[in-house]
Amino acid sequence: MSILQISQLTKYFGGLCAIKNVTAHVEAGEILGMIGPNGAGKTTLFNLISGSYQADYGSILFEGAHIERSADHQICQKGICRTYQIVKPFNELTVLENVLIGAFKKIDGMKAAREFAMETLHFVGLDKRWDVAAKRLTLAEKKSLELARALATQPKVMLLDEVMAGLNPNEQTEAIELILKINKKGVALVVIEHKMKIMMSISHRIVVLQFGEKIAEGSPEQIANDPTVIEAYLGEKEKIA
Repeated sequence: MSILQISQLTKYFGGLCAIKNVTAHVEAGEILGMIGPNGAGKTTLFNLISGSYQADYGSILFEGAHIERSADHQICQKGICRTYQIVKPFNELTVLENVLIGAFKKIDGMKAAREFAMETLHFVGLDKRWDVAAKRLTLAEKKSLELARALATQPKVMLLDEVMAGLNPNEQTEAIELILKINKKGVALVVIEHKMKIMMSISHRIVVLQFGEKIAEGSPEQIANDPTVIEAYLGEKEKIA
C-alpha cells in the first residue's frame, strides 16, 4: 500500500478551481517529483496535504487513514512535514532553538530533545552554527535549517517546495546531496522544483500538473519524452537532455 494516497482531490477559491480531481500516490521511501508551470497548483496541493487548506472534494490517506480533515499540527504529528520556497526561520532564535521546536513534536524532555536536535544539525552540516541567530545565516544555511527543523519532527514523508530556489550551482549540488541523504534514511520525499535537470536526476517518478489538473505521471524518461508534457511545459527536448 502507498504511504500517501490522494484521490480526486479538488479545491476551489471562489470561482477558481485551483486543484481539480487530482489523484496521485507516494510510495514509502521514494522521491516523487512534481512539476508544472507557475500557477499549476503544485503549492496548493502541498497546502492540502499538509493541512493548511482543506479540500472541497476528494480524500487524502496517510498510512491508510483519512487525514483530509485533520489540522496541520495533527498531520505533522502523524509524520508529514513540509518546507517552504521562502524560508521561514524564527530569526531571533538560535539555530539550535529553531530545530528544538521541531524536536519537541515527538520528544518529551529538554535533554533528549536537545541531543536529537544536535544530531539533526550534524546531519545537515549546521552543528558548528548551533548557537548563531537564524537571521545571521546565509540563504543556503537557512534552507538547510528549514530541512533540519522538518527532519527533527521525525517525518515519514517530507514535502519540499523549491529547496533550490536562489542557490548558486555549488549550493544546489550540496542541497541535492542532502536531499538524497535524507531519502536514504527512508524518508519519502515529494519535491517541487523548476530546474528540470535536477528533477530528472533525483526523482523516481514525476507527476505533472497544469491548470490544477494532473496531465502526466511516469518515470523521468517517460516524462521527458511525453509529447503532452513537452507541449505544455518542458519545451524543446534539447532543453532537458
